[in-house]
Amino acid sequence: MRAVVIRSFGGPEVLEVVETALPQPGPGQVRIKVAAAALNPVDAAFRAGFMGPLGPDGTLGLGYDVAGTVDAVGVGAQFAPGTAVVGLSYGPAALKTHAEYVVLDASAVAKAPTTVDEVHAATLPLNSLTAAQALDLTGLKAGDSLLITGAAGALGGYAVQLAHRAGITVTALARPGDEQFVRSLGADHFAPDTRAVAPGSLDGVLDAAVLGPAALELVRDGGTYTGVIPGTAPAAARGIRVAEVEVSADGARLGELSALVDEGVLTTRVAATYPLGEAAEAHAKLAGGGLRGRLVLVP
Repeated sequence: MRAVVIRSFGGPEVLEVVETALPQPGPGQVRIKVAAAALNPVDAAFRAGFMGPLGPDGTLGLGYDVAGTVDAVGVGAQFAPGTAVVGLSYGPAALKTHAEYVVLDASAVAKAPTTVDEVHAATLPLNSLTAAQALDLTGLKAGDSLLITGAAGALGGYAVQLAHRAGITVTALARPGDEQFVRSLGADHFAPDTRAVAPGSLDGVLDAAVLGPAALELVRDGGTYTGVIPGTAPAAARGIRVAEVEVSADGARLGELSALVDEGVLTTRVAATYPLGEAAEAHAKLAGGGLRGRLVLVP
């Protein structure tokens, strides 16, 4: 099968599409025939060498998100071959989802939504799980106020929709041209930058744009700040509880989020698709920024 790997760190030019052996599922695992796999900033971070060393064999696979069909199962895996699924491949591995097949723990897999195609379904796992788990960390409840920075992005957009569903009053921070869009997701208020929000006026912030101290300043004394990239949160101040989400693969939670797509609560967004063999071009496009939705590789 074909898979995207790197043998050195650098720009998109270090990506290689190689022929490798078909992986076999072990106990509690499933093999997925990949129909689509989203490209996320974390993949670019791995490629650039920010996320750890290469594997023992000198290579590293890429790809966190996957949508496809269960192709083979290991002992104890509770998915039948032929089941349409989505899944999350978390952390470094020799082979990940930017490939024709991938093996995942069944606990990281859920049934795919039925109301969107596989390309759109592939944008769900990493960003929706991160948004849901970050909202958990805020500890906010219905009636509380929350600022979501980067609200028009893939992660921020899911966070807006999930917070709105929970009854939280959402202020969305995004570019001026995105105001109508984030309001369509359920934002109650809009801010084009941090200067548009009164300091200390909010119960919490979910900092998807990684603004750090500028976002913390907007939280009331004793409120909550939640970061989305481990190691980037600002120091706590004024009794504010500072936390950082590190997403975990959770098939049960992913199944709930998949159902929310079918209910119309969550909106999947695709910026463009690329063949697997054009992974380098997709990485270059991601590096250019300005995307609304995810780039998706299609084997």
